[in-house]
Amino acid sequence: MSHARTRLFAALAATALGTAGLLSGPLAAREPTLLASQLNHDFAVGYRVAAGDKLKITVFDEAALTGEYQIGGAGELAMPLIDPIAAQGLTPKEVAAAIAAKLQAGGYVLVPRVTAEVVINRPFYILGEVKLPGEYPYSGDMTFEQSVARAGGFTPRANRSTILLRRQNWASAQRVKLDGPSLKIAPGDTITVRESFF
Repeated sequence: MSHARTRLFAALAATALGTAGLLSGPLAAREPTLLASQLNHDFAVGYRVAAGDKLKITVFDEAALTGEYQIGGAGELAMPLIDPIAAQGLTPKEVAAAIAAKLQAGGYVLVPRVTAEVVINRPFYILGEVKLPGEYPYSGDMTFEQSVARAGGFTPRANRSTILLRRQNWASAQRVKLDGPSLKIAPGDTITVRESFF
């Protein structure tokens, strides 16, 4: 792992654990806590793309337009011939429809047939009381337990009942109680496993 990436993880961990420290005292009982079952119920149906995803775009009979394209930092998808597409939050099917509409509107392809599929998901991050904190590739239908396994398992000090979670579209991290069903992890999530206080 590069020194720059190591420093990034250290900074993320310090920020997340600093937040965890604020929540570990008497104020913690008054802080709202989300439930894993609630988050699973609200979990978006169907994958929605965001910065860091790489898509394979196929424009049938147009080899020059077919290829793999990265979603940029502002959530835009740039391709030849057309203006950038605001892809953030769209499903791959919606991205394909937006590309087809722009190609047709510009007169570049009379009847465009376009498909889009995610070939590389944006990663997730797991910090705190796991053996190998850091950045990991996301795979579909991932659970909290699977994310911990990728990070080498819990440390002996880990709190296994409540975590801090920050979704990519959340303004800040939230406390989440692991109340039974396996918490579904989303691409781009930052998970912090806090220390257990006995």
